[in-house]
Order: sequence, then C-alpha cells, then structure tokens
Amino acid sequence: MAQQQQQPQQQGGKGGRSPTFILGMAVIFVLLVMVALPTVILLLAGMMPSLVAWVIDRTQQKYATFCVGGLNFCGVFPYVLDLWSGAHTFGATLAILTDVFALVVMYGTAAFGWMMYNSIPPVIVSVLTVITQRRIAQLRTSQRRIIEEWGEEVAEGGSGIAPPAVGEGPPAKGPEPEQ
Repeated sequence: MAQQQQQPQQQGGKGGRSPTFILGMAVIFVLLVMVALPTVILLLAGMMPSLVAWVIDRTQQKYATFCVGGLNFCGVFPYVLDLWSGAHTFGATLAILTDVFALVVMYGTAAFGWMMYNSIPPVIVSVLTVITQRRIAQLRTSQRRIIEEWGEEVAEGGSGIAPPAVGEGPPAKGPEPEQ
C-alpha cells in the first residue's frame, strides 16, 4: 500500500487571499476613513468605473482593470489635489462631486481607458501580422537564393544528400562471397 503525502494548502495563492492580507487591507481602509474621509468618498465615487472593470474582468492578468483604472485615476487625481490643497471637508467633496465638468473628466477618462482596452489589441495584432508576413517574404527570398546556388536537391529534403566522406558512416561492404 502506497503512502499518500499530503501537501499543506497554501494560503494567499492564486485561489484566494490570506487572512493576514485581508486584515491588513481592512485596517488600512479604516485608518484612511478615520483620517481622510472626504478623500475616500471622492475616490470611491470617482473610481467607480475602475471598480466595475475589476468586477467584470475575469482574466488573471486584469488588463481591463489596469487600463481603465490607470486612466480613471488620472482623471480623479486633479480633484483629489484640489481637495487636499483647499478645504478638506465634506462640503468641498460634495462641491466636486456635484460639478458636472468634474464628473465628465473623471468618467470620461475611464471611458477613454475602455476605448483603449478595446481598440489597441486589434491594432497590435494587425502590426504583428504585417511584420510576420514581411518576415515570411524575406525567408522565401532567401530560400530561392539558396535553391539557385545549391540546386533543387536542397529543397527536396533528402534526395540530394551527398555520400559520406571517407572514414565517415558505416564501413563499406566487401565483395560478396561466392557460393
């Protein structure tokens, strides 16, 4: 009977987060809420498209989240700086969140992130296809030059193999014995 070895389950692997990580993030969030509640409210309201991208992006790499989130943060950050440089109050946060232009900037940059996420991959595929086709054309030209120089036997793949030089390969058979 073979013994089965049990491997300890890793916490914090690809399947989930460790309880320590979750507790640490919760502590940081609570401290941020206590110290900078107006900033947290502005970031939560302004970064909502990034949260949506994170929820619906089921890939492991989270490319949509990074693309939308990065540009969304670029749209929210100037208003966070305005909040920090001015009065850091609920009134200032409410003034920013009720300003239509501010919301257009915040959500417009997120929309631009979605547009980039959806349009850049086909462009990259097209560029790589053109590069690959050019490389194939170069290799075929090189192949034609080699065939012109060495002959058709090179292209046939084995019918034009030269005999081994002296001392190479199996020994030659001598004359057959007569019966």
